[in-house]
Amino acid sequence: MKNLSLIINAVLAVAIVVLFVLVLSNKSNSATKQSTTGKDQVISGKLPIAYVNIDSLLLHYQFAKDANESLIKKQEDSRATINSKAVQLKGEMDEFQRKLNNNAFLSRDRAEQEQARLQKKQQDLQELDGNLSKQLVQIQQKMSEQLRDTINAFMKEFNKEHKYQLIISNTSSDNVLYAEKGYDITLEVTKALNERYVAKK
Repeated sequence: MKNLSLIINAVLAVAIVVLFVLVLSNKSNSATKQSTTGKDQVISGKLPIAYVNIDSLLLHYQFAKDANESLIKKQEDSRATINSKAVQLKGEMDEFQRKLNNNAFLSRDRAEQEQARLQKKQQDLQELDGNLSKQLVQIQQKMSEQLRDTINAFMKEFNKEHKYQLIISNTSSDNVLYAEKGYDITLEVTKALNERYVAKK
């Protein structure tokens, strides 16, 4: 009788252990299923965080490339204007010096007038150079603001579907020291931004 009681207790103990294992495995399976379904939920245990490499984005985002080319063209135009006027002024100054050395001026007053005119022209050229540089800085700031606003506005729309809790901007690996590849959404964002930009053109 005692042996029978021991056998029954042993079978019950094994049955309880088996049931316990089955219940735990069912819970873990259902948790895995929940984690892989629905846009609002975390996929495969991945945190709802992502980052965008800004250097790479700016390198491949067509709007950024167009803005940069436009700025370079304006810089080249400004430099060409200044260089052209500087060459012209140098020619006039060389001519003034030649005339001065050969006593070609009718009077000292006439030579002084010409010298004052050339000095004024030189000051005007320096002022023009400063103004053009200032304009270029303002244009660059405006383009940077437009670019930032474009990206920020897009990220809000982008995240309506993707449901990230946090999206970090990363520049030359300054902010993110290490991250799994799945957290880098730079290519996806760049592709979507370019599609949107081409559609608006």
